[in-house]
Amino acid sequence: MNTPSGDTIYDVIIIGGGPAGLSAAIALGRSSRSVLIIDSGRPRNAPAAGVHNFLTRDGVSPAELLATGRAEAATYGAHLVEATATAASRRDDGFRVILDDGTSVQGRRLLVATGLVDELPDILGLTERWGNDVLHCPYCHGWEVRGRSIGILATGPMAMHQAQLFRQLSQSVTFFLHAAPEPSAEELEELAARGIRVVSGRVESLTVTRDALTGVLMEDGTEHQIDALVVAPTFTARAGVLTDLGLEATAHPFGVGTHVESDEVGQTAVPGVWAVGNVTDLMAQVVTSAAAGLKAGATINADLIAEEVRAAVASARGQQVEQGAPDQA
Repeated sequence: MNTPSGDTIYDVIIIGGGPAGLSAAIALGRSSRSVLIIDSGRPRNAPAAGVHNFLTRDGVSPAELLATGRAEAATYGAHLVEATATAASRRDDGFRVILDDGTSVQGRRLLVATGLVDELPDILGLTERWGNDVLHCPYCHGWEVRGRSIGILATGPMAMHQAQLFRQLSQSVTFFLHAAPEPSAEELEELAARGIRVVSGRVESLTVTRDALTGVLMEDGTEHQIDALVVAPTFTARAGVLTDLGLEATAHPFGVGTHVESDEVGQTAVPGVWAVGNVTDLMAQVVTSAAAGLKAGATINADLIAEEVRAAVASARGQQVEQGAPDQA
């Protein structure tokens, strides 16, 4: 869509037009707020066949969900520009956001819903299968591989947890240690008790037959047949746009990546700036992010109202003093 005029000052600029950003835009639009959504058109879940655990929308494609969300936001007056926000700075009346074409837009409040980047292990053929039969979340994709032969690649602190979660869905689960340290005696006992096979050594590449994952090839030349591989990406928050505001991503306490810290309604340490969705909650599913966007939108509207009430009171007091001055002279 066309870039809006830089002279317009929106009530809220939303960077990121995924479920969190669009949900916030709808909440704000329904409160008669002027909203601009900046979206690069690179949704994290684009490789996935469908969205799950979203009541009444189960199985809908990510592209369809976003198209529907954009249309709904537009019905409440939200504007959308397809661009990448490269920087943001504070102004006396709010914020200025610079776009990748060099233009800028202005808003009274800023909501960042830029999501995250999945940094995947460097294994030949893995990236190409991501979102298909290379997975990470049992709640997002587990049902689709239930009862099949599932491999767990030990690449992060959540690997043991993932193994037990996917064991709920299949009796054939193999735990590939890859570059991870040897599990503790207690962990090995837990894996054995649930019939989860442990394979030492590094995974070198994936074996694909007729556009379907059929196994993994180890560095020692052995091959293990699986139908799906579970990995734990490093989740890296897309937070570069916030650097000039003094807000940067920090290490997540679970050791799984970086995130922008915010409170339960999305407010960050920088006044006037909110962050919602995967940029702050690395584990959030689509429905969770949408709910967070609604909550943040409502909170931002209340914050704007509080500012407007203060301004109205100050204006009314000034008028009363001015009108009363002649009688007091």
